[in-house]
Amino acid sequence: MARPRTQPRSVEHPSPEECSLQAVLEALADPVRRMVVSQLTRAGADLSCGAFDLPVSRSTATHHFSVLREAGVLRQYYVGTTKMNALRAEEMEARFPGLLRALVAAEEREHAAPVS
Repeated sequence: MARPRTQPRSVEHPSPEECSLQAVLEALADPVRRMVVSQLTRAGADLSCGAFDLPVSRSTATHHFSVLREAGVLRQYYVGTTKMNALRAEEMEARFPGLLRALVAAEEREHAAPVS
């Protein structure tokens, strides 16, 4: 018989001061991770891992979420057994002003441009 958990599940996150520009840029260099950030921005709300429309397997998506979390771009938390994802937009704006806004705008322009 499984013992009940005495503490809720939690996920470790770096503080904003621990986030380096190098780690954030490396995390955001990947197109799938940029898709995650763009989808969170457009949603305007926290999303469960399964709510994203990504062109990768579930296990690969889990890796991408971890990279974004470890870089400080995402905050992940549990609601029951569901892992939720929140964009740390205010913290990133304070640490790296304009970076996420510029990234999302560039991503939207790139996907809206006609393919030659």
